[in-house]
Amino acid sequence: MDNHTPGLPAGRMPVLRVVPMPADANVHGDVFGGWIMAQVDIAGSLPAVRRANGRVATIAVNSFVFKQPVFVGDLLSFYADIIKVGRTSITVYVDVYAQRNRLIDEVVHVTEATLTYVATDDQRQPRMLPPAA
Repeated sequence: MDNHTPGLPAGRMPVLRVVPMPADANVHGDVFGGWIMAQVDIAGSLPAVRRANGRVATIAVNSFVFKQPVFVGDLLSFYADIIKVGRTSITVYVDVYAQRNRLIDEVVHVTEATLTYVATDDQRQPRMLPPAA
């Protein structure tokens, strides 16, 4: 049986799924861009932490594009891929999709971003990344 929702990336699992609530939006039900940015940062950090085998810190938001609005009640799916690895840094591309009405599965590509994280030690200083597994 195929569990794939049309419009979402086939054969991929989101790293994060979340539903924005009224406190995350303005009086018109439009979700705050800053709230979306925070969720994107969390989603991007997940593969970065895994690759760094430990703590990372966000050092740059290289690009961030809001393609469509996000509304209270949308089911957001965040997909994150490492696109570059340096000596201490990891750059991650994050794609965000919204399922507007989960009864008819209207899916909209709402946001895309590229963020860079740096691996840090216990003193929060940059550290070398471990070899790729």
